[in-house]
Amino acid sequence: MRPDVLFPLFADVTTLKGVGAAVATALERLDVVRVIDLAFHLPVALLNRQAIKNLSGARIGELVIMPVRVVDYELPRTPKSPMKVNAIDIDGWPISLSYFSNPSNYVQKLLPMDRERLISGTLEQFNGGWQIVHPDYVLPVDKLADIPLQEPVYPLTEGIANKRMRALVGQAVERASVLPEWIDKTLLEREGWPEWYEALKAVHFIAPSACGLDAAKTRLGYDELFANQVALAVLRTRARTRKSRPLGADGARSVNIKLPFALTGAQEIAVSDILADMANSKPMLRLLQGDVGSGKTVVALLAAARAATHTVQTAILAPTEILARQHLSTFEKIGGQRVALLTGRDKGKAREKILLDLAVGNIDVMIGTHALFTDDVLFHDLGLIVVDEQHRFGVHQRLLLSSKAKLPPHMLVMSATPIPRTLTLTVYGELDVSQLNERPPGRQAIDTRVISLDRLEDVYDGLARAIAMGGRAYWVCPLVEISEKIDLAAAEERAADLAQRFGDQVGLIHGRLKGVEKDAAMRAFASGEKRILVSTTVIEVGVDVPEANLMIIEQAERFGLAQLHQLRGRIGRGTVKSVCLLLRGSKLGDVARARLSILRDTDDGFRIAEEDLRLRGAGELLSTRQSGLPIFKLVDPETSGEMMLMARDDARLLLHNDADLSTDRGKAARVVLYLFERDSAAGLLRSG
Repeated sequence: MRPDVLFPLFADVTTLKGVGAAVATALERLDVVRVIDLAFHLPVALLNRQAIKNLSGARIGELVIMPVRVVDYELPRTPKSPMKVNAIDIDGWPISLSYFSNPSNYVQKLLPMDRERLISGTLEQFNGGWQIVHPDYVLPVDKLADIPLQEPVYPLTEGIANKRMRALVGQAVERASVLPEWIDKTLLEREGWPEWYEALKAVHFIAPSACGLDAAKTRLGYDELFANQVALAVLRTRARTRKSRPLGADGARSVNIKLPFALTGAQEIAVSDILADMANSKPMLRLLQGDVGSGKTVVALLAAARAATHTVQTAILAPTEILARQHLSTFEKIGGQRVALLTGRDKGKAREKILLDLAVGNIDVMIGTHALFTDDVLFHDLGLIVVDEQHRFGVHQRLLLSSKAKLPPHMLVMSATPIPRTLTLTVYGELDVSQLNERPPGRQAIDTRVISLDRLEDVYDGLARAIAMGGRAYWVCPLVEISEKIDLAAAEERAADLAQRFGDQVGLIHGRLKGVEKDAAMRAFASGEKRILVSTTVIEVGVDVPEANLMIIEQAERFGLAQLHQLRGRIGRGTVKSVCLLLRGSKLGDVARARLSILRDTDDGFRIAEEDLRLRGAGELLSTRQSGLPIFKLVDPETSGEMMLMARDDARLLLHNDADLSTDRGKAARVVLYLFERDSAAGLLRSG
């Protein structure tokens, strides 16, 4: 249950004075729907006003407060013309005050003829004279104290002016209160941070902090990081205190797997760590990070084989049917286990047969998509869960699959998108981490080139030469926008254009095809019936055609670095030299130019991930709209590495000393979990 002290902050914004339906709708465009959203809606700039007596020595662009006397009005000549109030300063220097949208009656009441008023606004020069457009304050001359010399500027939307936003934020901060201190006292004193409520008021310039503005901002950022790390530490602690089934090397059943290749050194280390974890009575929680083509599936296969020797089942969860089918192919080739596939496509008697075999224990490895979450999917004895492309799934989905096991299962999550260390702490802080950073034997280096779209005919000629030499090519169409329909249209248009030259050698695959149609398109390409596969980004992961040696990515500047790296990883899997062509548009921004340059210069996925983080930021890199990823409001995790480590260490120490968070500081830490909505972790704790 959320602590009573936080209830006022989690009320709807409509409970605030002046927030009706129209204002609430406008605020929702800023993702502000509750009082706490306003409290955490931080200013992006600070206005500094200068009080002056007259225009003598004034500068263009200066934000001033000054007294003026109204001389006359110039009414608008047309509906789009401004109304002008002509005024003078105390020395008689003229200044024009302009108002648009024809507010004549309002302005004349606000600035009556031959009366003095204090005005505030930005000085401009127009037609050789001074001008202020829409003064932000107009008050009687004795109200100088009512105009703030410093004023925070907030992110705004249509219908919400800064003055109104500031008033609403002020109400939100009033709803907050002093909270029990969750930061270690020694750390608080060492860093010179204010207490939470003092810091909140300071960042909104409602009240100054004795510690200073920077300390207040840093304190709030640390609070958010700390809440995230406490949540992850709670998950980790609870998982480690539960008893799992140890799956050691002494299984009763023999599972013979003959790998057609030697493992890389990195694979051997990862397998050793994973099998050691599985032999423990505490459930394994491990992240396997591997670059494109580094051999994660084989590592998962060996883990599943260990589970099978103990006659317990493995579930392998994949985000797409294409990737799930690729895993099925790998498991079937190497053999040794009874494996099946379940997707949303399986219906009727075929589905019933799979579910029955699973329930009675005739399936060792159940590979599937989101279809594995449904209630009728029952395991005989689930002991290992492998989640591929983990960033596509949330923590709650991992827990849902875990609930299908009799005992807490061992958990291996895999990611083909290397994540920088800071973000690994942010997203996967409860997991141990293994990395595959070696290219398996036989993987070819890829020659990456950046070419202008103006040279499209040259690209077609090169494609023809590659096809004539027996090669196969992917042609990935541009990511136009977040619209599958528009992306599909671009792919269809390119496929039709290519077909005019290459005839029936051109295939097409995209996300709107039915499952059987996707299978047919991939089979035709893999068999060589089709030599060119035009595609949207549906081939980003899980496609393995060793004969494909040419990747053409159209308007590559529209893609993120990690996505380009994933697409490039679809080639270089055979013995023939592979080439990746990045076709760029004519107008490139600095970020796009840097992105393509990095991809051309390196195939190191971990370096690419670091550069992608630097260029795009955590939110875009990890796509924080995905259900499993925390969204930060008060801090940028990618720029807070040292503070993240400090928060992690402090959170783990807290949980080590107070596993139930029952001490005074532990209870305060519960409050911060609810404050930053890490409620799922709070729910794992016993009451008290």
